[in-house]
Amino acid sequence: MAQFQLNINGKIREVNVDPTTPILWVLRDHLKLVGTKYGCGIAQCGACTVHLNGIAVRSCQLPVSSVGNNKLTTIEGLSENGDHPVQKAWLEHDVPQCGYCQSGQIMSASALLEANANPSDEEIESAMHGNICRCGTYTRIKAAIKTASNS
Repeated sequence: MAQFQLNINGKIREVNVDPTTPILWVLRDHLKLVGTKYGCGIAQCGACTVHLNGIAVRSCQLPVSSVGNNKLTTIEGLSENGDHPVQKAWLEHDVPQCGYCQSGQIMSASALLEANANPSDEEIESAMHGNICRCGTYTRIKAAIKTASNS
């Protein structure tokens, strides 16, 4: 076990865990930030997406020991009131169905828009590739990202 100080959602959080523990389990099991979901465990589905210094990363494969002083943002830290432009567009376009993949989808979309405020359809598809939605709301996801890009 080792002691880690992590900058999560703008707050320093301390945890005592095995250095190889994926940040997903640190968030969910140790810090009770359960908005980030476990999907596949092999970084292929996107349900566990968080931001590391603003870049979308899969937390199921990111060991806590590799985070260091970098800034982590989870779905809970994206917006205090759920009023981030992507979150608002998600509701406007009725994107969520079962909702399981939504935090990962929203985190990937918001990272895209932070890096590229007006992405093309191809850029959206590329950035969102690997975020699986079992309900098949891909058309609405793309429409919501386009709406959020105009906010």
